[in-house]
Amino acid sequence: MTAKEREALIGLLEPGVGAMGYELVELELVGAGGNRTLRLYIDAPNGVTLEDCEAVSHAVEEILDAEDPIPGRYQLEVSSPGVERPLRRSEDYRRFSGEMVRIKTFAPIYGQRSFTGGLLGLEGDSVVVDTPEGRRAIPLEEIAKAHLVADL
Repeated sequence: MTAKEREALIGLLEPGVGAMGYELVELELVGAGGNRTLRLYIDAPNGVTLEDCEAVSHAVEEILDAEDPIPGRYQLEVSSPGVERPLRRSEDYRRFSGEMVRIKTFAPIYGQRSFTGGLLGLEGDSVVVDTPEGRRAIPLEEIAKAHLVADL
């Protein structure tokens, strides 16, 4: 799935998930051929239960069946993002300021592609992280993946 297709799928599913009171944290399509899995990670202020995941799964299945945005066969999985929650939106970087994060970039910045440290928040269009090497400002558009870190 291309980045554009992924964003289109998020745009399709996010309103329905949000209307149910959940946040669509992330989604990924993994595997190949008939063994593909569409994984959705949802969250809510009080966390999510198995029943929450089932309810979202049924609602998302209806949207996917009606719109058919993914060609071919795949399985749908809905779960909690876990303690190492992915960070995707600007709001995530504001909300989790003060937490430990791990960020991977598309290309080297400051001579490296991986950063781990305390999230200081956003300054303009950059995520600011306090790393062992010092304070680093990482442009949002350069972030390939980011997530909270449970323990170092």
